[in-house]
Amino acid sequence: MPNRRNFLKVSVGMALGLSSLIALPVATAAAEEKWIVGPQPGFTPEIGTLTSMLAFTREQVVDNVKGLSQQDLDFLLDAKANTIGALLLHLAATETYYQMNTFGGMKWGSWPDEVKKKWDIPMNLGEPARKAIKGNSLDYYLDALHQTREKSLAEFRKRDDKWLATLVTEEDFVANNYAKWFHVAEHESNHDGQIKFLKNRLPGAKAKSE
Repeated sequence: MPNRRNFLKVSVGMALGLSSLIALPVATAAAEEKWIVGPQPGFTPEIGTLTSMLAFTREQVVDNVKGLSQQDLDFLLDAKANTIGALLLHLAATETYYQMNTFGGMKWGSWPDEVKKKWDIPMNLGEPARKAIKGNSLDYYLDALHQTREKSLAEFRKRDDKWLATLVTEEDFVANNYAKWFHVAEHESNHDGQIKFLKNRLPGAKAKSE
């Protein structure tokens, strides 16, 4: 997966640079609140900071899709586009695979067949996803995102900042767990931009800036 590999090479340094955030006071607001990035109750300092970033990007996505109908979620802009519904499930798939890689220590792509059967299509998107991911309500996608995130948070609570900084060699690059999970947050923000683009092009949508 060249795109993933190239990103992780760059983001290792970026993630290590975030270590200065441990000097921030522990936030008094819950991690779900907007504009709070820093240590969180129930987590070690840097893991808490990471979870606050994950919560921030997730809230942007959830706010962006509020009120969308099944028809909106299944809207296909063109023959090569992804639907909003498929992108939401893609986010859950990505987080699931990073859970297995970082929490479970599994080599990327070595997932059990039952996991691949459930998540490979939304993970890879494209034509298979255009055919298979449709006809679901917004609650279906939000529930998938919620369940996946709750599992991540439960696992983060079991770990500390030493684990977050642990370097792992995979193929021809080295990454730490911080870089991998920073990528999960960055990846979600990237697709949030795609979702906004598609939302503004739904039939009947009012023209406005991206």
